[in-house]
Amino acid sequence: MENLYDSHVHINLNQYDKNREKIIKMCENKLDFMINIGIDEKSSEQSIAYSFQYDFIYATVGVHPTNIKEYTDKLEKRLFKMGKEEKVVAIGEIGLDYHWMKDPKDYQKEIFRRQMEIARKLNKPVVIHSREAQDDTFKILEEFSNEVYGVMHTYAGDIETMKKLKNMGYYFSFSGPVTFKGKRSDYTRKVVKNTPIERILIETDSPFLAPQPMRGKVNVPTNVEYVFEKIAEIKNMSKEKALFILRNNAKEIFGI
Repeated sequence: MENLYDSHVHINLNQYDKNREKIIKMCENKLDFMINIGIDEKSSEQSIAYSFQYDFIYATVGVHPTNIKEYTDKLEKRLFKMGKEEKVVAIGEIGLDYHWMKDPKDYQKEIFRRQMEIARKLNKPVVIHSREAQDDTFKILEEFSNEVYGVMHTYAGDIETMKKLKNMGYYFSFSGPVTFKGKRSDYTRKVVKNTPIERILIETDSPFLAPQPMRGKVNVPTNVEYVFEKIAEIKNMSKEKALFILRNNAKEIFGI
């Protein structure tokens, strides 16, 4: 379908080392645009490089909560500088991860706040990673409310928190799990149903979270079609109308 997009990909990761250029060309032919997400200094630099090389690729820069051991004052200054690049549309992927717990909660929260401050100074949206850390994530986002807004990536929180974040200007991105079977995905679909479509984005999180028909395989951005179709179904909308809204949402939040 024309004008599909993917708001969250990691095309630089090693899962694509053997066929990266082929996949990028496939995406260029089938997607209107996609946003490659930084998770550390190297991937942030690569994201910018891809955005220079391909018109349809945009970049984010940031340090994922499982990579914050590398975070230094020097890197923070580098992120700030990279964040000024024209095709850098957000600061991220940043946030909290209490599942892997590679670093203590207090340190995760400190680095999260520091990167939120970069976004505030640059007036850029954020892309938020929150895993098993809903309450602490919300508290920090609330500290920056009215100044910083952005996208809750692969949103896995509850409906009540969604409503609070919506009122703070946040959007909610959904990926492969919305197509999965099981109680957890049933609840994700309930969240989608309760989220205004004007605040929903579609993504794949490639190479992770391949949608139901592709589970167990390396995910690719063009699989966003499965996510899109499921959201249109949940919203009981025509594909044409749903895509028009979902595409405009992404263009608005990221300034594309």
